[in-house]
Amino acid sequence: MQITRQADYAVRAVLHLARLGSTAQASTAHIAKSEGIPVHFLAKIVSQLTQADILRTTRGARGGVSLAHPPEDLSLLQVVEAIDGPVELNVCVLHPERCPEGSTCVVRPFWQEAQAILVENLAGARFSRFAHDGHPVELVPAG
Repeated sequence: MQITRQADYAVRAVLHLARLGSTAQASTAHIAKSEGIPVHFLAKIVSQLTQADILRTTRGARGGVSLAHPPEDLSLLQVVEAIDGPVELNVCVLHPERCPEGSTCVVRPFWQEAQAILVENLAGARFSRFAHDGHPVELVPAG
């Protein structure tokens, strides 16, 4: 399983906002420039993350993008699934009826266990954990 570039950009955008603080706003242009994300691509990502109740957008001169919840309440799993859909190591894990081996597949239980571990790890990885690691982010007004 490999997350899409779009999901990677989404994680970077949410992390950027988490580093600014749970109540801070930033413009999409600032986030895009700081994180090396194409602006037009980020606009689509922000829309998806807003629909998933991960981000909040405010229009106007003092508008911008902010976290909809504190970083400790947001997980990598939420962001990845908001962009890529459910984590799925193998199609048979979520859709056993699609497996040509059916109920005789001896590997399926291992795929299920591996996926459960991955989902649990992603769900437990909160943005507050990463917000203070690495480089600090410059606070720039959203407008």
